[in-house]
Amino acid sequence: MSTQTQIRRKSVTQILGAKGGTPLVVLTAYTAPIARLLDPHCDILLVGDSLGMVVYGMESTVGVTTEMMIAHGRAVVRSSAQSMVVVDLPFGTYQESPEQAFRTAARVMAETGCTAVKLEGGAEMAETVAFLTRRGVPVMGHVGLLPQSVNTQGGYGARGKTDADYAKILDDSRAIAEAGAFSMVVEGTVEALARQITEAVAIPTIGIGGSPACDGQVLVVDDMIGLFAGFTPKFVRRYAEIGKDIDAAAAAYAADVRERRFPGPEHLFGTKRPAAPEKKAS
Repeated sequence: MSTQTQIRRKSVTQILGAKGGTPLVVLTAYTAPIARLLDPHCDILLVGDSLGMVVYGMESTVGVTTEMMIAHGRAVVRSSAQSMVVVDLPFGTYQESPEQAFRTAARVMAETGCTAVKLEGGAEMAETVAFLTRRGVPVMGHVGLLPQSVNTQGGYGARGKTDADYAKILDDSRAIAEAGAFSMVVEGTVEALARQITEAVAIPTIGIGGSPACDGQVLVVDDMIGLFAGFTPKFVRRYAEIGKDIDAAAAAYAADVRERRFPGPEHLFGTKRPAAPEKKAS
């Protein structure tokens, strides 16, 4: 028997146990190379439907399909070892009924190998969350700013600014936690609300534009490394400027090609002629 320790993914039990402890590290991942790089540093890799905007150039997440999520989810699972992988359920694939949600979630989990799925919504989704968890589907909730509902929410502004909105989101978070979610993303809310949600629910909260008091933090990896150049959201800290490095590398490559400096002799095959065969003595 091999003495090598087998690497195991973070489990739902371990994530639940992080409540109130060392903050959970969560980043989005959409591709195999990025998953390999992020895996040693993260507790959770989220295959977010943000890939619609980040990878495919869509204006919102609404056009993302189940097939897209499965393709990217499978790549991330294959290329990671210790992070829990959570895959978003796309818009329109779970809101109709709990049964629809289960069919989508079961397919996503079976075809990707992910540990859990994430869905957006508050009290109106509590029945669905309970339906899924009773049938063995771990669910990460998502309250506050809901990107899939941006058309009805009136844009991407912070939530919880009015008393009514604040109270509703707090109630939503309690409903999702009580329904059986093992964690929840709290996105784009006023800081005091994210802090209060974290205190009010027994499951870990993962903030993005929320509060440092949350039990973890998540960012879109392309924002974090400076690859997405369109704009920088207020809640993002850039830890690198990969976009600028890629631009500089592409410019240098283009110049070398146009000036015939690339490829050089060291990049070519067969540049040395084989030695001529020796003549045999007559």
